[in-house]
Amino acid sequence: MSAESTKTRAVRSSEFIDTYFGGNVIDIGAGNDPVVKHAEVFDLIHGDAQYILNFREKESYSCVNSSHCLEHMHDVPAAFAQWWGLVKPGGYMVTVVPHEDLYEQGVWPSIFNSDHKATFRTNKESNWSPSSYDINSLIKLIPRAILISSEIQDQNYDYSLQGRKLGSFSLKIYKWKRSKNKTKKFISNIFYSFLYQNIWIKSNNTSGKPVDQTLGNALAQIQVVLQKAN
Repeated sequence: MSAESTKTRAVRSSEFIDTYFGGNVIDIGAGNDPVVKHAEVFDLIHGDAQYILNFREKESYSCVNSSHCLEHMHDVPAAFAQWWGLVKPGGYMVTVVPHEDLYEQGVWPSIFNSDHKATFRTNKESNWSPSSYDINSLIKLIPRAILISSEIQDQNYDYSLQGRKLGSFSLKIYKWKRSKNKTKKFISNIFYSFLYQNIWIKSNNTSGKPVDQTLGNALAQIQVVLQKAN
C-alpha cells in the first residue's frame, strides 16, 4: 500500500485531527509517514509491536494510532490488546486496516502483500478468508472500550475493477504458496505464474485480474476510533 496515512489524512477533517491527535501520540508502524508531525513513531527498529508493552509504559499516551500495521501481527487479538494497553483513561485509539473484500478481493494469501497475516471485515460473516477478523468482535475483547466510530473508507475506489474470486480448486492450489511442503509450494508458484501471465494480464481485466488500487489514490480500508473509559 502506498502512503496510506497521507491518503487517509486527506479525507479527515481538521476537527478529527485536533480531537484525536492533539495530545501525545504514538504511531505504530508509521515508517516515514506519521499520522501527525508530532507523533512518536514506533517501528521495527524500536522493538516488536506484537509485545509493545515491553517497550513502552502502560497507559502513557493520549492517542495510539496504527495504519495498516495490525494485519502484519502474528497474533492479532493479542497485539490489539497490547496497543490498547498504551492508551490513557479518556484517551483514544485509532486503527486503520485493509478491508478484505476491497484489498485482498477474495484471494488468500494476499496477492499484493505476502507479509499480511490477517484480513479484516466489519459487521459481516466471513465467507472466504481463513485468517479473517471482524474488527467489531476484536473491540469486544478489550476492556473499557467505547466505540466512537467504525467506517469503511473507499474514496476513489473503482468497484468495477474488483477481481473475480478464484474457484475452490484454484484457491486450494494458491494457498499452497505458504505450504511447508516444497512440492506443493513449487506447484502453487507455477500455477500462479501461469494464471497471472496468461489469463489475468492477457484478458485485460475481463477475466477478473485483481488490481491493487491502493497503489494509486484509492482507499480500501476500515477505520475504527475507540475511547478508553475512565
